[in-house]
Amino acid sequence: MPAERPTIVATSGGWTRRERGGIDWAGTAHLAVELARVPSGRRPRLTYLGTAGGDQRYFSGEVHAAGERAGFETTVLDLFPMPSVEDPAAHLLTQDVVWVGGGSVANLLAVWRVHGLDEAFRAAWQAGVVLGGVSAGSICWFRGGTTDSFGPVLRPVLDGLGLLPHANGVHYDSEARRRPLVHELVGSGVLGETHCSDDGVGLVYAGTELVEAVTEVPGKGAYVVRREASGEVVETRLEPRPLP
Repeated sequence: MPAERPTIVATSGGWTRRERGGIDWAGTAHLAVELARVPSGRRPRLTYLGTAGGDQRYFSGEVHAAGERAGFETTVLDLFPMPSVEDPAAHLLTQDVVWVGGGSVANLLAVWRVHGLDEAFRAAWQAGVVLGGVSAGSICWFRGGTTDSFGPVLRPVLDGLGLLPHANGVHYDSEARRRPLVHELVGSGVLGETHCSDDGVGLVYAGTELVEAVTEVPGKGAYVVRREASGEVVETRLEPRPLP
């Protein structure tokens, strides 16, 4: 049973750090699994892509361990030095959830397109596979956003996959330059309407509609930034639903 509608969970969260090292899946990732409507009697199938971080093998090990603790059937789809499965597009279609890690969204998009994953992700999304991710793994589903892919000074990225027809701002509360740059880019028309998330917050989309914001951390927010006909940039805060 795939998701009821094409579904994306775009976040500035998804992980929590364990006291003695390693990671666990946090609330927004568990929500993505819930939205996938996995049939009872089998474990949720989740595949992780670390393309934006260069497919770091040590982190893939942490992902597998976190998946085991969560009860997920976890795989990792690497693209360096070559795809780790014979048919990546077919592999995506067998999953309940695809989760994309953070890093360089500019590099991620370039590598995905070389391997034809831009079209593969669209097909998986339309088939009901829930797409999710954090940071670069959030921005990639939109038309664009703000990124440090090109250096320490944040810049716009404008060639996202465009499954969602807006732009995306991540780490909105934890990196001082994020909010003013979003406002500047929306005001100048470089970015259109932009949906933003504080750390720990996820944005849930059914089709291309933003249906709710959720949070792993109390007090955090989500925001919609748009330019009015007058040219004024308006930011509207959305109060996220707290996750268990």
